[in-house]
Amino acid sequence: QVSLVESGGGLVQAGGSLRLSCAASGRTFSSNAMAWFRQAPGKEHEFVTGINWSGDSTYYADSVKGRFTISRDNAKNTMYLQMNNLKPEDTAVYYCAAAPRRYITGGRGDYNHWGQGTQVTVSS
Repeated sequence: QVSLVESGGGLVQAGGSLRLSCAASGRTFSSNAMAWFRQAPGKEHEFVTGINWSGDSTYYADSVKGRFTISRDNAKNTMYLQMNNLKPEDTAVYYCAAAPRRYITGGRGDYNHWGQGTQVTVSS
């Protein structure tokens, strides 16, 4: 069974940092673009950042540019999201996702494997 499992969420004060992980099992995603999305209460899923299959190309939403860093370790079948200088507006459930393509896409419908999500709460 193919699965993506996020971890690393939690409660942090504004200005703090968290590192999310997304571990894949059941198959390798080393040929797939992957991404982080988030959903805040009452809002739609928002694309946060994506990374191509090899890890040498990334893309960030303007809201997180300069604060978040996406990376992946294909040998470990794991993707990461380092989040620094967190703000209350970053509070959301964060989801990792994999797409059946090598290059980054920002469309939620382009991703066919999703994790269950991990809660990130930033207090002011």
